[in-house]
Amino acid sequence: MPLDILRAYAAPITVGLMALLVLLAMGKTVRRLLRLLGRTGVGLAGLALFSQAGGFLGISLGVNLFNALILGLLGLPGFGLLLLMNWMLGPV
Repeated sequence: MPLDILRAYAAPITVGLMALLVLLAMGKTVRRLLRLLGRTGVGLAGLALFSQAGGFLGISLGVNLFNALILGLLGLPGFGLLLLMNWMLGPV
């Protein structure tokens, strides 16, 4: 009798534990993606502000998703990288 109960509930318990592990793993990934999305939004807003103030300094960076992702991933060093690339390659 106890072996029959074990066999009856082993598969649903195993599937439930596997689903729980997948959700926990995806939860970390989703949190990271949401954090990157937030940082990219802040980077995009920073680029928009810099494009307004950069005209007075003669420096311009494109306000686009690629530059915002660079800023979202790298932060302030990414901003320096974008300025350096702009200086080396010239405005495109």
